[in-house]
Amino acid sequence: MPDATHTSEFPLCKLPSILNQESKQIGYYFISWIYHTSTILKHQMCSFLEVSSVEALIAETVPSSIRLSSPMDLPEGRSEESVLAELRAWAAQNACYRSYIGMGYYPTYTPAVIQRNVLENPAWYTAYTPYQSEISQGRLEALLNFQTMVCDLSGMDLANASLLDEATAAAEAVGMLWRLRSSNSASNRVCMVGNIFPQTEAVVRSRAKALGIEVRRCTYEAPFGEEESAPLALLVQYPDAEGGLRDYTKLFEQAHARHTKVIVCADLWALSLLKPPGEMGADVVVGSTQRFGIPMGYGGPHAAYFATRSEYKRHLPGRVIGVSRTAQGETAYRMALQTREQHIRRERATSNVCTAQVLLAVMASFYAVYHGKEGLQALAERTHRLTQKLAAGMAMLDLKPTQAAFFDTLSFHLPDASTRQRLLDHCEAKQINLRTYFEDVAHTHAIGISLDETTTIAEVEALVLVFAEALSKDHASALAAVRATARTESQAHAYPRTLARTSEYLTHPTFRRYHSEHELLRYIRRLEEKDLSLVHGMIPLGSCTMKLNATTEMQALGEAGFAELHPFVPRSQAKGYQTLMHRLEQHLCAITGFASVCFQPNSGAQGEYAGLSIIQSYHRAQGETQRDIILIPASAHGTNPASAKMAGCQVLSVACDKKGNVAIDDLRAKLAQVGDRLSALMITYPSTHGVFESSISDITHLIHAQGGQVYMDGANMNAQIGLTSPARIGADVCHLNLHKTFCIPHGGGGPGMGPIGVAAHLKAFLPTHPVIPTGEKDAFVVAAAPYSSASLLTISYAYIALMGGTGLRIASEKAILSANYLKKKLSDHYHVLYTGDKGRVAHEMILDCRPFQAYGITVEDIAKRLMDYGFHAPTISFPVPGTMMIEPTESEHLSELDRFSEALIAIRAEIDAVAEGTFDSHDNVLKNAPHTASALLASDWTHAYSRELAAYPLPYVRRHKFWPPVGRVDNALGDRNLMCSCPPMAAYSQSDTETEPTPHA
Repeated sequence: MPDATHTSEFPLCKLPSILNQESKQIGYYFISWIYHTSTILKHQMCSFLEVSSVEALIAETVPSSIRLSSPMDLPEGRSEESVLAELRAWAAQNACYRSYIGMGYYPTYTPAVIQRNVLENPAWYTAYTPYQSEISQGRLEALLNFQTMVCDLSGMDLANASLLDEATAAAEAVGMLWRLRSSNSASNRVCMVGNIFPQTEAVVRSRAKALGIEVRRCTYEAPFGEEESAPLALLVQYPDAEGGLRDYTKLFEQAHARHTKVIVCADLWALSLLKPPGEMGADVVVGSTQRFGIPMGYGGPHAAYFATRSEYKRHLPGRVIGVSRTAQGETAYRMALQTREQHIRRERATSNVCTAQVLLAVMASFYAVYHGKEGLQALAERTHRLTQKLAAGMAMLDLKPTQAAFFDTLSFHLPDASTRQRLLDHCEAKQINLRTYFEDVAHTHAIGISLDETTTIAEVEALVLVFAEALSKDHASALAAVRATARTESQAHAYPRTLARTSEYLTHPTFRRYHSEHELLRYIRRLEEKDLSLVHGMIPLGSCTMKLNATTEMQALGEAGFAELHPFVPRSQAKGYQTLMHRLEQHLCAITGFASVCFQPNSGAQGEYAGLSIIQSYHRAQGETQRDIILIPASAHGTNPASAKMAGCQVLSVACDKKGNVAIDDLRAKLAQVGDRLSALMITYPSTHGVFESSISDITHLIHAQGGQVYMDGANMNAQIGLTSPARIGADVCHLNLHKTFCIPHGGGGPGMGPIGVAAHLKAFLPTHPVIPTGEKDAFVVAAAPYSSASLLTISYAYIALMGGTGLRIASEKAILSANYLKKKLSDHYHVLYTGDKGRVAHEMILDCRPFQAYGITVEDIAKRLMDYGFHAPTISFPVPGTMMIEPTESEHLSELDRFSEALIAIRAEIDAVAEGTFDSHDNVLKNAPHTASALLASDWTHAYSRELAAYPLPYVRRHKFWPPVGRVDNALGDRNLMCSCPPMAAYSQSDTETEPTPHA
């Protein structure tokens, strides 16, 4: 129930009239919002702000010219029971046939200890991206385990801390090598050798086309094509799309002799048995870690991996976790510099990747820790042995695999179309899905079967029986072959000895110690306690809304009908998902004012790329191929210019005025400069500076008048819903950060979803998919799965259904009200850099901390000191260096806002003490923050200030103290000495290393 301290002030029986007679049917989640809005906000906060009502505040904040004149076409909020029942009914409509489709997606077991204590644990799924490493050591260690696992299994020098999916990881590899091409390899040609997953090929082709890279298919016999010049890169699949295995060592040697680089899309799980690509000479290895205990989820989310050679360490896309030291000399983890390069290099960034799949990478790493080398090897061996048995049974039915060597996938050519159809009819009756997608005409009658860790001998026998029935063959000898146990040494594996793995992996003690559930549970908990998340307090990061993820919204995610569906099943088997997406699209269209929404982009940055690609496709269809310049305000998110470059466009920056708004005079000048080359304007609204720009309608009109389109970055959408909309301000397309505005949890830095909404004239240019078409045949492809991380959509749908139209509008009002409340609380102590025409801010604000540099205090010192008060710091030094961007979000209670403001006010007093000379300019509570328990308990306390001031600066901290696990981390040291695999145990305790091996670094 709502906070008991307010029940006498405003009892539930007096809820606002908007609940009408339905109040008993409205869920707690909705009631709590209405309740707190009616009592706390309307009476206390409005009084403090000296406005008569929330409506009056909104009138002073949101320009009247763009306010919605009528409510959104959305139903009102419903009860938790009602919404969950609806979602469970849809889950039941999804036919979870036994899937043998493969193609990068496989049934797997999620260990219960990981599912319960990580996936379903808010301490893990509500944490933010580990930009503040001192209070992120738990997930940083788990991610370092992930990188170590990837390096070990792939045979490469270093890896990042996950990408979005295998297909985009392959595209990132092509992009990286293209940017790094030397004069000896001036070619813009990439050759895909042999059988590649169709979704990977489609995504690579789409991304390559925008960059002017030519992609060709080549055979194993002629891998370099017929051109005299050597290609930029070769891309191979290992095992290939038909399940075949080859030793590529000689091919890679030939490629390197031609100055051609090599990319391998590898099944990481299979590499527990197979020779790693790194030992063959690969330059980049990419793939998915879905098989490491992550449900298929109709496409995601899953963590992709990207591993490469050490010479490319400064060019990796995404995030890299490294090892550094603290001010006290302790080993500590951190994110390396290049992981935020979009904000530094902007259009010169090597990638627009912002969101990673952290929560899924963490789960995959724990899966490897739990099983260890022996466990992984045993699972892979068992799956391979079952595949051999299946092949033996099929041979007795006169079916021979198309590949001579295989791991877990078999492909067969059937005699004719009628036989194939008869087989598929039998499979349908038995609720079995086989792979039927083969793009090559020569494979018209082919089918594929992929086994996995969940496959049983009984299922193998069932497959043999269904084939025997379809082929009208006697099954007795086939079953006998399956059941035979003889296995000679020469037939130990269905691949040559040269492909058998001989090198060690997962040798670090972490992968040897936690193979019992008790030990893993305690390890998970130890790491959990090193991280600050929403279970501890608000995370007030500007532009990165860390709102409440209600438990009810998360429940449907685990339903088997949502979790266990393969993304390439026929739509007829995914009726529940189709209904879910149709309803969610309707709701998002009502919210945005757009005609259509596409769910394929699996992050906000991918949504940016997709939206700009749609705009470029539209211009080409109009015959205006010259339109290639994107105008972007100087205040924009760093991913904006990087995404524009990925879409094949040029970037031109537009200045901001002294109030932080787009400088109209400069915009006019830039428009005159670019003329008919204008493609679009990318703009964030409310602005990244935290203001509803009053001239937004004029800005969009100027763009449209010159034939351009308006792309709205939806990062700040949570301040718009029910008040205005992207369509109302004149936008043509925008992405929606479902992991921000619509309650998908941040998961320590991912997963995310960035669906795009478009106006009617752009609908025909939405992306498609090569396996399950979602758009026009020749459209581009964004992600590996048709609807990317589809299972996450259950969360956003639940949020909207629980809140309803009225609740969503109130949430936007609450976000604006909370921000203005904090602004007034802090304005006597900090200068708020930008405000609107009437002195109001939107849902976030920027505090100017640059004046404190005169006393030697930086914004980073303030961020670290906030940890001693139990808070995660706001966004620092973006979009203005030396500043702090605060967003209280719509979820936080007034008491939490007061607690946070008290902390910042107390820190300002500490800054003043430095300025006045009361505190030493070098040895003070800010410079030495955060203070760990070990530092405070040390016998030699040499600081001029007390231990109590360091640990308990305000009374509330004493009641509930979050102890930072490490002191301030040396970022510069970590960047100079990048180390992205688990350090040897000697780095922690000499006593632990006497018998343990040292891993590579």
